[in-house]
Amino acid sequence: MSLVVEHLEGTDFQKSRAFSPAVITSGGRTVWLSGQTATQDLDGNDINWDFEKQVRTCYALIDRTLRRAGGDLSSLVWTTVYILDPRHGDQLVKLRAEHFPGGRFPCSALLTVSAFARPGIVVEIQGIGVVP
Repeated sequence: MSLVVEHLEGTDFQKSRAFSPAVITSGGRTVWLSGQTATQDLDGNDINWDFEKQVRTCYALIDRTLRRAGGDLSSLVWTTVYILDPRHGDQLVKLRAEHFPGGRFPCSALLTVSAFARPGIVVEIQGIGVVP
């Protein structure tokens, strides 16, 4: 059976927040992704406390893992995003929209936490992907 992925169209609010109300899959393999955090970007540069750079790096790490499994970032169907500062929520939405063009957003939950395991971390993204 081949992989089929259907993103249900969201409401105007869901579209404005860059998430899908549901993603339906059949076929394929499920990839359970550990939470990604980053205090260094892919080039080894310090990104402690830098929300945007950490989000971009987390998505790059998720993409790298999904490619190893036979997919890519577009294979992501669910994310849970943990942020340290609730004021970063709108910025997260903009960054997520950049990573999922065409409105094929993963389903998502966004939570604010009081701390992460290491100082300097301001975001963690975990997810579920479906690959061929």
